[in-house]
Amino acid sequence: MMGGLSRKAGWALALLGVSALAGCGAPGAGGSSLGNALLFAGPTVPPPAKTAIEDVYCPSVEIAEGGSSIQAFAGGRVGEQGALRSQIALGQIARECVGNPDGSTIVKIGVEGRALLGAGGSPGRYDVPVHIAVKSGSTVIANRSRRLSVTIPPGESQGTFSVVEEGILVPARDASSFEIEVGLGGSGPVSGRRTRG
Repeated sequence: MMGGLSRKAGWALALLGVSALAGCGAPGAGGSSLGNALLFAGPTVPPPAKTAIEDVYCPSVEIAEGGSSIQAFAGGRVGEQGALRSQIALGQIARECVGNPDGSTIVKIGVEGRALLGAGGSPGRYDVPVHIAVKSGSTVIANRSRRLSVTIPPGESQGTFSVVEEGILVPARDASSFEIEVGLGGSGPVSGRRTRG
């Protein structure tokens, strides 16, 4: 019984000693190496974490005019429904904006869509050109094109695709006035567009 008490007392003293070591010096002022190792898993104090700001300007996504869908026809017979091989259309579009302490904003954009077989099409792999642009007035901040592929399996009439473009940094000077534009096909921002929330 006494042995158990003395062991408990020893642990309590050891914990008090560790607490005292960890408390030597204020965090951020250096402290002791052992105290820092216990508190921060290393001999030095890490820099303070930057705080992300979520309540920032985040505009609706604009769909480039003519960029909501693309069609492919067999034999160059454009407009003939019997020759329609496939139609690729945008579906859900989402965006997320997170502010930095310096006033800049990081933007993430997600795009989903689907490919549908036409009367003249057959199952297989179809290319999907997706274009994403972020701009402020006439200044293009980001201009990204992705060529995805969507597979329509045998026995099916459609397939889906998705892409997430992240890490787009909008400078502080443009953080309250930028625009986001998405479209299928093309390789640059297009004037004339409709809004998608």
